[in-house]
Amino acid sequence: MLAEETPPELSLPLFFPSLPSPSPPGCSGLLADTMTDVPVDSGASARAAAPEGLSLAEEEELRSELAKVEEEIGTLRQVLAAKERHCGELKRKLGLTPLDGLKQNLSKSWHDVQVSNAYVKTSEKLGEWNDKVTQSDLYLSASSTLEDWNEKLTQSEAYKKTQETLSQAGQKTSAALSNVGSVISRKLGDMRNSATFKSFEDRVGTIKANGLSDM
Repeated sequence: MLAEETPPELSLPLFFPSLPSPSPPGCSGLLADTMTDVPVDSGASARAAAPEGLSLAEEEELRSELAKVEEEIGTLRQVLAAKERHCGELKRKLGLTPLDGLKQNLSKSWHDVQVSNAYVKTSEKLGEWNDKVTQSDLYLSASSTLEDWNEKLTQSEAYKKTQETLSQAGQKTSAALSNVGSVISRKLGDMRNSATFKSFEDRVGTIKANGLSDM
C-alpha cells in the first residue's frame, strides 16, 4: 500500500513572524501606544535622590558611616545578649530568684530617688513649710485653744464622774470574776469530798488493780 501524499496546503509553516497580528476594529495601534508610555527604570532612577546641599562624595561618606554604625549596633546587641545570659547563669548558681532581683532594683531605685536633687529639694521645702506652719500665729493660737479645751474637759465634773463610774465598774467586774472563781473552786472541793466521788474513785482503783493483776 502506498503512503498518502500530504496535500500542498498542509506542508506550509504554521507560524509566520513576518505577518502582523490582526487587531480588533477600532483598536489599531492601541497596544503600541500603551507600551511606549511605560517608563523604564534604570539603576540611577531607582536610587533615592541625594538631599539638597549634599554632594555625591558627601552622600557616599555618610552612607558608609551609617553602615558602620549599624554594624556596631548589631555587634553591641550580640555582646549585650551574651552578657545577659552570663548574668543569668551566675544568678542561678547563686540561688538568686527574679524576685530577689526585683527587690534589689526597687531598693536601688528608692536610694537613687532619695539622693536625687529633686527629692532633697522637696524635703527641704517641706521642712521649711512645716517650720513656718508650726511657728505661725494661727497654729500657735489653735494649739493653745486645744490645750485649754483639754484642761477644761479633764477638770470638769462630768469628766471626773465618768472616770469614777468607769473605775467603780472595773472594780466591781474584777470582784465579780474573783467571786466566780472562788465559788467554782469551792464547788470542786465539795464534789471531791462527797461520798459519791469517793465511791467512784474506789471503783476506778479496783478496776485498775484487777487489770494489772490479770496481766
